Amino acid sequence: MSTRGSRSEKVKRIFQKFDSNRDGGLNREEMAALVVAVNPRVKFSDEQINAILDEVFRTYGEFIDGDKGLTYDGLLRTYDDGAGDVDRDFDALELELNSDDNKGISMASEASSSLILDETAMESQKKQRTAAWAVSPNHGIVFDDTWKIVDDLEILVKRLKAKQSKDGKLKGDNFDAYSDAGWSRELGPSSEISEKRIFWEESGHDYAVFVKELGVLRSRADGARSREEAFDGHMAIGRVLYEHQLFKEALVSFKRACELQPVDVRPHFRAGNCLYVLGRYRESKEEFLLALEAAEAGGNQWAYLLPQIYVNLGIALEGEGMVLSACEYYREAAILCPTHFRALKLLGSALFGVGEYMAAVKALEEAIFMKPDYADAHCDLASALHAMGEDEKAIEVFQKAIDLKPGHVDALYNLGGLYMDLGRFQRASEMYTRVLAVWPNHWRAQLNKAVSLLGAGETEEAKKALKEALKMTNRVELHDAISHLKQLQKKKVKPNGGANGEGTFVIVEPSKFKTVSEKTTLRQELANALQIRAFQRITRLGRCDVDLLRKEMNENDVPLSYSGGGVPEKSIRKPNLEEILRRLLNFLKPETFQGTVKAINERVLSVLDETGSGRVDLGMFYAVLAPICSGSPDKRRRIAFDALLWRPANQGVSQIRKVDAVGYIKLLRAIYVPSHGVSEMLEIHGETDSSLVSFNDFLVMFNDPDWGFGIMSTLIKLESGDRNRHGNHVCSVCRYPIIGSRFKEMKSHFSLCNQCYSEGKVPPAFKQEEYKFKEYGSEAEAMKDKCMCFTLQSHND
Repeated sequence: MSTRGSRSEKVKRIFQKFDSNRDGGLNREEMAALVVAVNPRVKFSDEQINAILDEVFRTYGEFIDGDKGLTYDGLLRTYDDGAGDVDRDFDALELELNSDDNKGISMASEASSSLILDETAMESQKKQRTAAWAVSPNHGIVFDDTWKIVDDLEILVKRLKAKQSKDGKLKGDNFDAYSDAGWSRELGPSSEISEKRIFWEESGHDYAVFVKELGVLRSRADGARSREEAFDGHMAIGRVLYEHQLFKEALVSFKRACELQPVDVRPHFRAGNCLYVLGRYRESKEEFLLALEAAEAGGNQWAYLLPQIYVNLGIALEGEGMVLSACEYYREAAILCPTHFRALKLLGSALFGVGEYMAAVKALEEAIFMKPDYADAHCDLASALHAMGEDEKAIEVFQKAIDLKPGHVDALYNLGGLYMDLGRFQRASEMYTRVLAVWPNHWRAQLNKAVSLLGAGETEEAKKALKEALKMTNRVELHDAISHLKQLQKKKVKPNGGANGEGTFVIVEPSKFKTVSEKTTLRQELANALQIRAFQRITRLGRCDVDLLRKEMNENDVPLSYSGGGVPEKSIRKPNLEEILRRLLNFLKPETFQGTVKAINERVLSVLDETGSGRVDLGMFYAVLAPICSGSPDKRRRIAFDALLWRPANQGVSQIRKVDAVGYIKLLRAIYVPSHGVSEMLEIHGETDSSLVSFNDFLVMFNDPDWGFGIMSTLIKLESGDRNRHGNHVCSVCRYPIIGSRFKEMKSHFSLCNQCYSEGKVPPAFKQEEYKFKEYGSEAEAMKDKCMCFTLQSHND
């Protein structure tokens, strides 16, 4: 990374090269030449060039000098804002720094070591003894007394660092392996936090002494002659502490600066940065919102900072798990600054995170177009391509990310997952081995390595890998995997090529699967119910009390909006819907909530917002969620009905329109039972019927096993029994311990788990014309059945 000195000099060289008329500005023609020259592989159309120039001249209006165009300071600012890569452009133009400038730097260094300093040497010394930010024209140090405070603070920090390093208390972590958040850490130069993260020991005597002496410096800043000078002092103290990664102490200084000048953008922005690093995402978001408010109120003065504020606000929201909301701010940043490759990368990654893969690919490709060596963007692009089924292309892009950054954990891990999906287990295990070389305690990589080795037929190596994973974590899935491995060894089953090391099996057509009692679930019905149950688990809606939906309807009023047909409805934008979901699922960790939003966006919102307007009918959304929330079946049905009543078309009455009830059932089946499709529902009559439906009539429609949502009874059975284990019984196909219902074939006496039964898998040794199954919800039921058989037999005897 360039130092501030060499960085500004490189920008000056670029500026001078294209300022062909030497008037001290880059007009549109000169700027167009610069854009084309630094992107030699890109063929720009005239419309694209004009769009880029319009955006630059609008965004950096304060740096436009009449007809002369963009000044040197303006060009420097575009690079500082992340609109381009100085080093890359400098190299692309094959420019060189003049040796005279290097001499100048050397002479300044010599002068600064002299006892007698002239004014120029003093200024040069100031620039060299501080970080890049201090000499930035808009965000640096203004008052001379502040320089003295900075000098004293640097001495205190060096003393603390020396003592903690000597005692072995100072710890570091190399973050080079992980995907960069990509956030704008500073308002001036794009100086990044060092890749070597420092962790200070804050409980010792040395640190207490440091804090005490720091308090003296803060008092000096407070005792300044004016409010502006005190502000300058606290901002400088905060910046120095931030550079040295003393974030808690930096936050104190920035907060004090906020008190001194509440409407200034900078202290709010930097306080937000500190809070984010400290993991206090909600507070970080609040500070960025204050910075945004101040920037918007300040007019053109802070206009150039808006893209950076939007980016950091988006990242803070992602820290809370609010990905849909983050997308909005990334879009704003990209609109304000179309060349902001970080904003585009973050937008692409967030879109991928909510399952909008095509839009994600487009944004990530644009980011890479602007910055071809952006490893993180390549990694996320590959993941999006894999999600879209373009696996071979995804492998190439993952490899590109790894070529750019050989220890990129995310790229290596995700490429391992892709190879697993393709059944290329040996290559997958190699990727996981490389992950573990960078991150030795990555238990998921260790577990996946074991599974991939198992798939490759290397059972002994898989066993060793599983034991290593068990040393790292004691999670139940590891115990199940070890039990599975033992079953495979006991039965000596050869792997069938499945990712889970499944034994050989045959798939039987549905008509050959019979049930011996009405209580035994039909195969297709179970398959559909299992998919709904899986969705419940992913979204954690099974842990959301359905009464909370009623509470949201009663306590939070939603203004009416009008659809294209002029029909009033309570519709809201997706980011606002995400806020409601966050309240409903406030017990979830941010990363888990992100998964919830993705699943709901892909499965529910994609159907409710079929036109892609970005708005959702809130009453219908509540009604769709109600059947899969926690609570009694009767309560779920009642609240679904109440949600339909809550919609404007039905509000104020105790009945709903039949057309709404029919539309609701259609949506419910389209979302949760997609294998049947919506076309079946078209056979229901009454779409244009203006009659009303009471709650009892609604229940008849809802509970209909063929045309309604009668599958809910099977879902309830899965909810109550999917943690039941059946002693030592294992599935005769997959060899995993049976959890949930056990399906026993009454003639051959083999047992299947929920999943294998729903998929129609049976062991090849038991080929029959038809199979008759009985379902046992627990081992107690099986024992009771066995006892009854013995009783009947003894009576017959």
